[in-house]
Amino acid sequence: MEILYAVINFLILAVIVVLIGRKSITKKFEARIKRINEELDEAEKIENCIPDVSTPEISVKSADDIARPDIQEIIKNSELERQNIAKDGENERLELRREFLFDVHNKTVDKIINDAKQLFQKEPYSSMLREKEAKLVDAILAKITLLPGDIAYLKTHDILYVTLTSTFKLHDDLIEKIRSATQKLLDEIGGKQSFWIKEDPSLIGGLKLRIGDTIYDATVKEQLYQLKIRTNRDVILGDESIDTLIKEIEDSIKVDSFLQTYQLGRVISVSDGICWMDGLADIMYGEVVEFDCGERGMVLDIQRERIGCVIYGRYEHIESGSPVRRIGMIASVPVGDVLLGRTVDAIGQAIDGKGRIQTPIRRPIECDAPSILDRASVSQPLHTGLKAIDTLVPIGKGQRELVIGDRQTGKSALAIDTIINQKGKNVICIYVAIGQKDSTVAEIRAKLEKYGALSYTTIVSAPASASASLQYIAPFSATAMGEYFMYNGKDVLIIYDDLSKHAVAYRELSLLLHRPSGREAYPGDVFYLHSRLLERSAKLAERLGGGSMTALPLLETLAGDIASYIPTNVISITDGQIFLETELFHEGQRPAVNVGLSVSRVGGAAQTKLMKQVSSSLRMRLAQYRELSGFAQFGTEMDRDTKAVLDLGARMMASLKQARYSPLKDWQQALLIYAVSEGYANSVPVNDIEEYESELYRHFTFNANELVALLETGEKMSDDTKERVNNELREFIRNSKWQA
Repeated sequence: MEILYAVINFLILAVIVVLIGRKSITKKFEARIKRINEELDEAEKIENCIPDVSTPEISVKSADDIARPDIQEIIKNSELERQNIAKDGENERLELRREFLFDVHNKTVDKIINDAKQLFQKEPYSSMLREKEAKLVDAILAKITLLPGDIAYLKTHDILYVTLTSTFKLHDDLIEKIRSATQKLLDEIGGKQSFWIKEDPSLIGGLKLRIGDTIYDATVKEQLYQLKIRTNRDVILGDESIDTLIKEIEDSIKVDSFLQTYQLGRVISVSDGICWMDGLADIMYGEVVEFDCGERGMVLDIQRERIGCVIYGRYEHIESGSPVRRIGMIASVPVGDVLLGRTVDAIGQAIDGKGRIQTPIRRPIECDAPSILDRASVSQPLHTGLKAIDTLVPIGKGQRELVIGDRQTGKSALAIDTIINQKGKNVICIYVAIGQKDSTVAEIRAKLEKYGALSYTTIVSAPASASASLQYIAPFSATAMGEYFMYNGKDVLIIYDDLSKHAVAYRELSLLLHRPSGREAYPGDVFYLHSRLLERSAKLAERLGGGSMTALPLLETLAGDIASYIPTNVISITDGQIFLETELFHEGQRPAVNVGLSVSRVGGAAQTKLMKQVSSSLRMRLAQYRELSGFAQFGTEMDRDTKAVLDLGARMMASLKQARYSPLKDWQQALLIYAVSEGYANSVPVNDIEEYESELYRHFTFNANELVALLETGEKMSDDTKERVNNELREFIRNSKWQA
């Protein structure tokens, strides 16, 4: 019994010791844990948010202190921070250099603006700002008005909140002047106001008036904020540009009024790149909003109680309850010749390491398609340089031709070859990469540069690593870039690679916006999504300049199923489709065009007269060959005519094969098709057709210059010209190794 009591006492003592020890240890390390958590919170705040322009960080004694910040020291510190970053590969070095320059620029601007904030709080600037208060009040009162959202709120609540915030205490007569003016404005509607007065030294100077969601801001803090936004367009690295910035700061407080007007709302919640907001009662669909930390987004959903917005960049540092402002601009992108040869992201920012896009011209990413009266019929061919396309499914300028097929069947290769073939033809090309790998886009850019096609091409990239919102915006942004050239009388070729990934991105956004889902979880307006995109491609009437935009949307199928939801939608929108068959691709037929399922609704209107003449019976002969070849597989005996059809069809299929990055001229394609279809290759083995083709071009180039000149005109061959071509073909066969 004594042993049992001893064990119980020992256990009780052990429990007491553990509890006391844990409490003392927790108390001992509590201060250290608290300090670590505070440092982590501060680091996260610095990393995720733009510094508050109202917080002074650097003390100054005179205006000279903001004249020449030590840029070399800033550059040195920035360089030390990046010594451990890998520099292998050209693209990585360009990206590193771009980030380095932006870092130096941002640090320089922050230093100047922080010094300026300190300076404005001292004499004589402080007195100067106080003297301007009466003029600022007059400027605000001259501009105040009630927006539709304010009127709707008054009709519902019979009261509107009005808040006057100033840096210093205002005179009573100025306060009464503002109160009377705002009440007079409300009396016209029959409403009352709840008038509030606040003081906020962080405004640095001036005052602002808030009526409902609208803010009339005449403060130095807002002026410095706007200046920081404007300086993001130019990289500041020299003394000359610094002097310009400082002069702009000084001029901003010398004018009698520096009024900014904007609407302010509030973030309700953020998740998965989608932000829900309230306020901003007058916002429009497609309008851009700006968050407190500098990120921007685009409105995609407007409901009675809240507004849905997709965020362009990072969203982790956007917090619930933070302010969001309406900047009064529909989502737009820079356009112009400056984009040629560049690689940009979905919102038009350069990502190729060659500096920022400097152009004052912008176009909204979404706009109305040309009306029927503004369009002209498609009548000019857009040569792809590919025999299988230009002969069987020709594409005209202003046409929308779908390229459809399974994965890895040559859809992108066909598009890139078409871009390369536009060299010297005055056609602007735009390639949109949606959901592609960064390495794939870099490889395409390198190929275009190698073959001299990058100088007239713009690459718009929204890779798989980008958010769904950027993948959704990319094709609309690229179309806006192309429209600029089209409405200026130029011809444009735009390639969407590919719209199946675009539909998936839109489905993701729609589900996150809580829109009802339909077939295969796609929203009900997914058809309208691609319709309003592709309808913007057209051939314009002569009175509008006669420009054109030709669209080649790419679409990926699963197991060759072109009757699934998205393919049938896009097929019904476009003017034809080029179906690339997996079986043909694996048989070595490149490009693997399925003649039976491929069609161009423009047809011969998109061909030269010469090509139309020589290829008129090609489709029928190939279809006949495909049908007979199926029976020939069973090994049945064939008559002489059937064997002749099969032999000719095999040579025609072989003649349509074409290597990548080797587009052909129109006369070369027409000559080859004519020679094969008229039997001038009957003695040539199928495996020798490629050699036969190259020798044929060489023979006509060096021995029949006059005939080549006639063929290059694209006019229909007369009987005399046809006889001369036949004689030259006989001469070619007679002197070749394939003579009968």
